[in-house]
Amino acid sequence: MIQEARCVIVGGGAMGVGLLYYLAHEGWTDTILVEKGELTSGSTWHAAGLIPNFIGDLNMAKVHQDAIALYPSIEEETGLSAGWHGCGAIRLARTNEEVDWHRYVHAMLNQIGVESHIISRQEVQELNPLLEDVSDVQTGFYTPNDGWTDPSGCTNAMAKGARQLGCEIQRHNLVLAMSQLSDGRWQVVTEKGLIICEHVVNAAGHYAPQLGAMVGLDVPIVSVIHQYVVTEPLESMKNLDFEPPVTRDPRSSCYYRREIDGLLIGPYEMANAQIYGVDGIDWALDFYLTPPDIDNIAECLELAMLRIPSWSEAGIKQIVSGPITHTPDSGYLMGPAPGLRNYWHCNGASIGITQGPGAGKYLAQWIVHGQTEINVRGMDPRRFGDHTGPKSVFAIEKAIDEYHEMYQVRLPGEQRPVARRQKVNPIYDQLDALGAQWQEVYGWERPQYYGAAEEHSFRRSNAHGFVGEEVRGTRQRVGIADLTAFAKFEVCGADAAALLDRLSANKIPQRDGGIRLVHMLTEHGGIESEMTVTRLASDCFYLNSAVIGTTHDLDWLTHHIELGTDVSVTDVTDDYGILAVTGPRARDLLLPLTDADLSNEAFRWLTAQTIEIAGVSCVALRVSYVGELGWELHCPIAEMAQLYGSLVDAGAAVDMVHFGSYAMNAMRIEKGYKAWGSELTTEITPIEARLERFVDFSGDFIGKDATVVRRDQADPLAMVLVYCEVDATDNDVRGNEGAYDQDGKVMGIATSGAWGHTVDKSLAFVYVDPAFEAPGSTFELELLGEMRRATVLAEPAYDPANSALRS
Repeated sequence: MIQEARCVIVGGGAMGVGLLYYLAHEGWTDTILVEKGELTSGSTWHAAGLIPNFIGDLNMAKVHQDAIALYPSIEEETGLSAGWHGCGAIRLARTNEEVDWHRYVHAMLNQIGVESHIISRQEVQELNPLLEDVSDVQTGFYTPNDGWTDPSGCTNAMAKGARQLGCEIQRHNLVLAMSQLSDGRWQVVTEKGLIICEHVVNAAGHYAPQLGAMVGLDVPIVSVIHQYVVTEPLESMKNLDFEPPVTRDPRSSCYYRREIDGLLIGPYEMANAQIYGVDGIDWALDFYLTPPDIDNIAECLELAMLRIPSWSEAGIKQIVSGPITHTPDSGYLMGPAPGLRNYWHCNGASIGITQGPGAGKYLAQWIVHGQTEINVRGMDPRRFGDHTGPKSVFAIEKAIDEYHEMYQVRLPGEQRPVARRQKVNPIYDQLDALGAQWQEVYGWERPQYYGAAEEHSFRRSNAHGFVGEEVRGTRQRVGIADLTAFAKFEVCGADAAALLDRLSANKIPQRDGGIRLVHMLTEHGGIESEMTVTRLASDCFYLNSAVIGTTHDLDWLTHHIELGTDVSVTDVTDDYGILAVTGPRARDLLLPLTDADLSNEAFRWLTAQTIEIAGVSCVALRVSYVGELGWELHCPIAEMAQLYGSLVDAGAAVDMVHFGSYAMNAMRIEKGYKAWGSELTTEITPIEARLERFVDFSGDFIGKDATVVRRDQADPLAMVLVYCEVDATDNDVRGNEGAYDQDGKVMGIATSGAWGHTVDKSLAFVYVDPAFEAPGSTFELELLGEMRRATVLAEPAYDPANSALRS
């Protein structure tokens, strides 16, 4: 049998079926879902089915909203119940840090219309009388519209909804092989025949790494064993005339919910979690469980018994033990596979019953329309690099650690210690000896700041003073920063300029040595990426972008090369080190080390030259992300240590300071520079982001038509980006805080902020209703439970005339 389809989804769990359902509603009914067993027979069937609103990521919170909207209502569409129990949920907070986290999440959920309340310990007990010991509880986070659902029921209801619209589901049909044909279509070889399709989706759950291996993909998913226990009936539960909220308890690292008249207790052990199937899982397994290991969860259960003593009177009726998928950051994989066209991931969810509908909805939008209505950068599978294969130390250790930390607070700036030093440059040890506090970004180690270890907090931490010294030293004298962890590409060939011109909203450099900041847009005008383009020659360009976007940007460039054109795109990220030397004395530092003329007349701002510094050949870019006189020195990474040593020696004469990413972020916000991934996302066009000066409307580029329509529309924009000063106390905007008008109505959202050490102001970027765009306009931001006034500024707080950059 040979079939043809527009799309084939492999995997019949909540993630795959959720995608099938939403593709059907997008009109892609020529879609086939292939499942090797029965629907839900992987990990979906043995899930506890919890559906929380609480999550610390704004866009993932929007994903969770979709499940909570769909499951209670899907029976009206399909006639099948999802088994919805809308009992609400409580998360307990014991420490000041947990309370601040809850305040942050509360403000974030308010912004998207999710009802939540921070309640007292007395109110916690009123809502869930089974919790007898709450002596360590400060507050509870109550989301009344949460609940839980039957995993098989909700999945089959979505499956019926997709079938009703014309989609096909093939059960008991194992995929044997997969390959891409010369015309770009995919060939899926199954036990029952061949399917040829335009798009293929890996929704295979635990089997996703094995399915990906068929086409040469390393899928960064590791399965971890999760156990939960179901008790015999409890008298205390029988006596309740209502179903208590699902409760999450960080002390025991457990969740509790009602199961008939008993209690379901799900521990996430905080040590010794067990992985499963890293070397491969038998394709023949369906509806399987792993042997229970109650000793491994005994500590969690003992702490749960202290919280709910009444369950000690009942025996354990059942222990369910089975693997669930985890990625290195606990986020799922949803989007394009790296390096391939029309191969998509929809897998890796550790709470797939919750995330299946939303993941399906937004991936369906991405596949059908090329863009989503939310920011999906944190879900894109390409956020992981080539060090994260399913058998790698990184993927395994990170997955285990994420499992251990499931119910623990994630503090700003906190960096977990496992699987570190995946990618270091030649000066790592020297920077470490100076007191560098490290962050891991795309596998690279990058300094956050220099000083004593951070005591992490949602409020200003002990790092605040160290960062201030770095900022002042850079602004007043000169600073040096390791910027090696940035993506680097060479785009060369006779048609290289034509490719970049077609992709870039801004003009690309017209002269050799020219530098331009460009934004690349989707067909709908959304900001897909941001890059610095340096013209090395008429047929060769050097591009830099955020390192987290390395694979994403490589795909964007290569996938837009037209057949028959002379263009090559080479990822040279690992080949070059970057040292930034910036500040008013940057020229004084460099002059003794080079014969090059660094004067304004000979080496202008936003130009590049190949020069020799201390005997090392460097591509020197006169740019500065912090808004000072300065150069980025791009050199062969093997010679980076030599260059660094010479710069440090010369820097002693000008009292040079080292600075890290914290100081860089603070200074870019002082300068009013917008950042990709926070201010600039596919959700908005350059018009809302107020980037018109970076758009060449006289040219022709991808996304131009949509951008022009947005610019010229008669109706007011939904929101626009403003730059403001915030009347903050001991904490600053971090992003995703709601903005409120004078009537207390949410009308916008903050994207990033920081304390400006140079200007002594708390600063932020906020998307607001256009009525609040004028300089001097005021509104309120919710910062850790307090309403703080924000005032729109007319210009950057630091050096609005760019005199420092041109000095």
